[in-house]
Formats: sequence, structure tokens, C-alpha cells
Amino acid sequence: MRSLSTGATGMMAQQLNVEVISNNIANMSTTAFKRQRAEFQDLLYQNMRRPGASSSDANTIVPSGIQIGVGVRTAGVYRIHEQGNLTLTGNTYDLAISGKGYFQVTLPSGETAYTRAGSFQINAQGQMVTVDGYLLNPAITVPQGTLSVSIDATGIVEARIAGQVNAQQLGQIQLATFINEAGLEATGDNLFLETAASGQPTVGNPNAVGFGTLRQGYVETSNVNPVQEITNLITAQRAYEMNSKTITASDEMLQAATRLR
Repeated sequence: MRSLSTGATGMMAQQLNVEVISNNIANMSTTAFKRQRAEFQDLLYQNMRRPGASSSDANTIVPSGIQIGVGVRTAGVYRIHEQGNLTLTGNTYDLAISGKGYFQVTLPSGETAYTRAGSFQINAQGQMVTVDGYLLNPAITVPQGTLSVSIDATGIVEARIAGQVNAQQLGQIQLATFINEAGLEATGDNLFLETAASGQPTVGNPNAVGFGTLRQGYVETSNVNPVQEITNLITAQRAYEMNSKTITASDEMLQAATRLR
């Protein structure tokens, strides 16, 4: 029976839906995490009677026809890049982006990755790095003897150094934006890579047109809504159960047909 395979595709789709939701819930506390959503499409239809076909020699038209669907498939898993809340940490090197944009970091391979997780630290050479030690790009180096570091909304980094009256400018933090953020490839560790779908990055200073501003001493939280995710989980679970019932019903019908023979 066709309904057996149709119900199976529904169960597989809802299983993937639950996996996406569980990943969202698992990352509720991940800095700058962006939640995901599974999208589904119906499969090809079997035309028992095509809509609009002629039904007689008088050219009468079939108004609706008979089309039997054969199930569902996953079309994609989209990442929703809406702004998360900003949480005050008080840490000098914590940075949050309010608005559009990504920090640029240099991977050990020399490739540029992108992140919104601004939990930066200082390595042994005084360079600003991610929690995994990847260098911020453009590089910012804090000299020895620095008393304090300030980073304004436009990304200018200044340091007050012992023995100097005026603050010394250390560099300019820049952001990158993409025309299609959903096309970025997530690699884990809060990092994304450019793809053909995302388009090439546009790089500019914070607070410029099309770019967000920086907030020193803050980090962006995950944009996962726990209540919404639990609601989605219940809905997916019930949909899975209903698909399993169609398989059970189909099996019972086959058993009845077998007994007739």
C-alpha cells in the first residue's frame, strides 16, 4: 500500500524536526547562537486523473482531477539570524554587535571565519583572540604596561599606557556583512564560513551604514526562545505519532485483505 511509504516519510521528517529542535534547546546558553528551523516540501504526485484534462468528445474539462501525494521530504534547515539579547559582563574584551555584522577571525589555515560571539581574550603576545585562540582580523595588539582598554561603538580601540598622558590608538575593529546570512556554513565553535550561497562579505567599520554598533563589556546571548521550542517539540512529537498511526492502520488493512484471501 502507498500509505505505508507515505507514513514512513512523515516519520523521518518529524524525526529530523525533533533533532533540529533538540539542537536549539541544547544551545540555549551558547553565546550568539542562532536557532534553526526545518522546512519541508511535499513529494511528487501520482496523477490518476490530471486536472484540466478533457473528459469527453465535447471537450468538457476535468475541474480537479485525482492526484495522490506520496509523502514529504526535507527541503532545508534554515538558520534564523535575528538579534539575541545583550548581557552585561563587565569584561574589557567582551564585545557584542547590536545590529548586522560579524567579527572576522583568522583560522590556523589562514582562512577567514566569521562569528558573532565576541568573547575575546588576550594571548601571550597581547593579541586579541577568540576563546579557541584564533586571531581577530584586523589584528589588535595590546602593548605591555597597558592600564585600560576602551573600544567605542565604531570599533576604535584605544589604550591608556603607564607613563603616557594621552591614550594610544591600537587599531580599528571591522565587521563583515553578507547579502544572504542563511547561506553561511556553520562549522561549530560559533564560527561560520563564506559559501557561494552567502555571497562575498562586505567589510566596513561598525556604525557605518548597513553595519551594527559595538558594545564593550557585553555579549550577545542565544536567540532561542525556550517556550517556543518546547511547543514546537510537542507539535513534532504529535505529528510523529499520527504518522505512525497511519502505518499501523495500513498494516491492519493489509491484514484484513490477507484474511479475505
